[in-house]
Amino acid sequence: MSSQATYEDVNLILRLYELRREDKLREARQWFAGMFRPVDTIEEFNKACPPGSGQNAYFRMVTSYWEMAAGFVTAGVLNERLFFQSGGELLLTWEKIRPLVPALRQARKNSRLYINMETVAGRMAEYMNHESPESFDAFAEMVRNMAR
Repeated sequence: MSSQATYEDVNLILRLYELRREDKLREARQWFAGMFRPVDTIEEFNKACPPGSGQNAYFRMVTSYWEMAAGFVTAGVLNERLFFQSGGELLLTWEKIRPLVPALRQARKNSRLYINMETVAGRMAEYMNHESPESFDAFAEMVRNMAR
């Protein structure tokens, strides 16, 4: 993929932003950023987000949105650098679910669950650290502190 962003990349970024403004997704994102606390096990997850609950729906809405957006990047459809400049919420989402992902992959027998988000978050962390070597660690620490 070319490192030069195109007008198509910009339009896709704007469309992703429009989707983020949809009322239900906005509610889900607000809940996820403020109320969802990282967990390590399926049991803890099911307690925090019981199947069929609003919390579970919000969790799935937020994570599937960012997995979709990350998929655009990993497929080469969306300029990675341009996405990094406006997609920091993906990194927040990944850091909050990262401890749980191995258990979810095992429980769902899907080793590729959230693989696009994991890939893009890793690249985004490298991108952040390239300019400022401790920026990702500071960000991850901020997310951990939000969970307290």
